Amino acid sequence: QVQLVESGGGLVQAGGSLRLSCAASGRTFGNYAMGWFRQAPGKEREFVAAISWSGLDTAYAESVRGRSTISRDNAKNTVYLQMNSLKPEDTAVYYCAAAYASRHITPIGEGEYDYWGQGTQVTVSS
Repeated sequence: QVQLVESGGGLVQAGGSLRLSCAASGRTFGNYAMGWFRQAPGKEREFVAAISWSGLDTAYAESVRGRSTISRDNAKNTVYLQMNSLKPEDTAVYYCAAAYASRHITPIGEGEYDYWGQGTQVTVSS
């Protein structure tokens, strides 16, 4: 079992930055690929970014590529999402997820993830 707790969300003006954190319980954090997803009001949850268990491989949604960086610290059981140049359309609840046995090293599909956090709200004002 893995429990995930997100933090770092909040209200920020357009053009600003936020760093989201996701703290994981369990001693096998290093065995999981990790991902970030988001869900805006009235929309389906969508992929944002993923990172392999080693941290050497990453994947990004086109909407955030170049503005966001996913990273992880396996010693701290934590994955991060640094978001820069935020736009109002980035407003959403952001979820952290863990994938244990995905066939992809940077899974981008919701169904590939085994555990989910409760989410943290990010609001970007114009």
